[in-house]
Amino acid sequence: MTGKLFVVATPIGNLKDITFRAIETLKAVALIACEDTRHTKKLLSHYGINTPTTSYFEYNKIQKGEHLLKLLKEGRAIALVSDSGTPGISDPGFNIVRLAIENNILIIVIPGPSAIIAGIVLSGMPTDSFVFEGFLAQKPGKRRKELEALNQEKRTIVIYESPHRILKTLKDVLDVMGDRDISVMRELTKVFEETLRLKVSEAIEHFTSNQPRGEFVIVIKGEKWKA
Repeated sequence: MTGKLFVVATPIGNLKDITFRAIETLKAVALIACEDTRHTKKLLSHYGINTPTTSYFEYNKIQKGEHLLKLLKEGRAIALVSDSGTPGISDPGFNIVRLAIENNILIIVIPGPSAIIAGIVLSGMPTDSFVFEGFLAQKPGKRRKELEALNQEKRTIVIYESPHRILKTLKDVLDVMGDRDISVMRELTKVFEETLRLKVSEAIEHFTSNQPRGEFVIVIKGEKWKA
């Protein structure tokens, strides 16, 4: 009998944002595959969860994925978690999910927090249809090409960005897409959560004067709704 792969959503900041079902699952499985075991152990310790953990991240996803698959085939139940939010979105969780599907392993998703959904709802922009682009390319030329491809996108656009690149990305958005309405959110659900609803040029001015801190969700008004 094969095991089960549980894809478990965990808090994006506030440790209280976890479901009872997620806690029960993390306690019951044989192993938890984590993007960063040190990060996940803070959550596990908070809820008194003593389940063994193993690392599963971008640079060991091939080798470790095969190891996890072997355990699943032996009948083990494994939980997959990311550093925050729902696994498989902008992290290597996609790979182990595909591997499980190809090998007829039962996959069960334990839904919960997602920075994408929190961000677009908080932005106040249209949510009836939107496109999620994750992190844009680090190289300036490729990043601009990605933005050019999105320039005529009618749907609301959601991207992630780091504090180290947010100013560069915002300047590229201004150059390629114009001075649109955007929402910039950082540290969602955490103590220093902040949401700015403004023009791209105003966001650039703000983060030029105020050092960017934390991880960002940026929501850009689509062409259909552009002022």
